[in-house]
Amino acid sequence: MPASARRLVSNMIGDLKEERDSLALQIHLGKQEAKSELQRLDKKLEELNEDYQPLKDAVDESGEDILAALQLVGDEIKNGFERIRQTL
Repeated sequence: MPASARRLVSNMIGDLKEERDSLALQIHLGKQEAKSELQRLDKKLEELNEDYQPLKDAVDESGEDILAALQLVGDEIKNGFERIRQTL
């Protein structure tokens, strides 16, 4: 995977973690449904991060496919965060 793609995924994961932390603070006194959704998304984000770590140094084979798959999962997590934000 090219360095630019690695940076893109690293930045995406960092941004998602920041948003997760921000939502966690807002939810602290919030609704149980939102808490459950955040827990589900947090698990998915950790899985994404764990799946990405071994790929960082992988060869460029299938790099575009891997990047596309990681971006899909990242978008799903981001959309879930937005749904939580709308319930607050």
